[in-house]
Amino acid sequence: MNNRFSVLFFVAGIIGLASCKNNDEVFAPVVSTYLNVVNASADTLNFYLNGTRQNNSSSLYPTGQSLYLTVPAGQQNYQFKKAGAFVNLFSVPLNLKDSTDYSLYVYGASASQTFTTTDVLLTYTAHPDTTQIRFVNISPDAGSLNVAIGDTLSFSSQAFKSSTPFGLTGGGLKEVKITQVGAVTPLKDTIITFQPGFTYTLFSKGLLNGKGNAAFGIGIALNVNPNVN
Repeated sequence: MNNRFSVLFFVAGIIGLASCKNNDEVFAPVVSTYLNVVNASADTLNFYLNGTRQNNSSSLYPTGQSLYLTVPAGQQNYQFKKAGAFVNLFSVPLNLKDSTDYSLYVYGASASQTFTTTDVLLTYTAHPDTTQIRFVNISPDAGSLNVAIGDTLSFSSQAFKSSTPFGLTGGGLKEVKITQVGAVTPLKDTIITFQPGFTYTLFSKGLLNGKGNAAFGIGIALNVNPNVN
């Protein structure tokens, strides 16, 4: 009888030790990063991560954006669908670093027609009326572009699928001209209001001979809104 109790206590002790060991197990922390999806295509889109829709508040209409969403860092596969569709339009793999700001630009209906930037946002507080703007060229057939924003900020010879750093200028109404390198007449010449203290991406979109949402145009994505923490 005593031997039987000894065996039971021994087994119970082993189980208890195993239980403590499992409870003390250290799990790898889940790391996250930040992704802003900008729709420069002609279609209204939804995007998904592992089958879960990420832009839950509304679909991404042409020139619309998700703003920065918290997503898992590392290798992930994102799926895109046209609004109202059940079948994936395409999937795009992204390997994103921890705690970094990214933008993904979609300008067509395949993974090859996307473009990703790492968004190095400036910290500039000396003048609260200063606006930060960069330019991204995602117009497939427009060639290299020159961009003038007012009389204080310009970007030269920006090739397709390239991004400038953020530049500093004052806020307010700005004349924006986009011209092909070597040309005199702008492809676009318009007035845009840039709010002081905000950070923007100005991007070209569409095709030179495109129609409707596929026509060449200018889009604006918001990178930082100082009124939102």
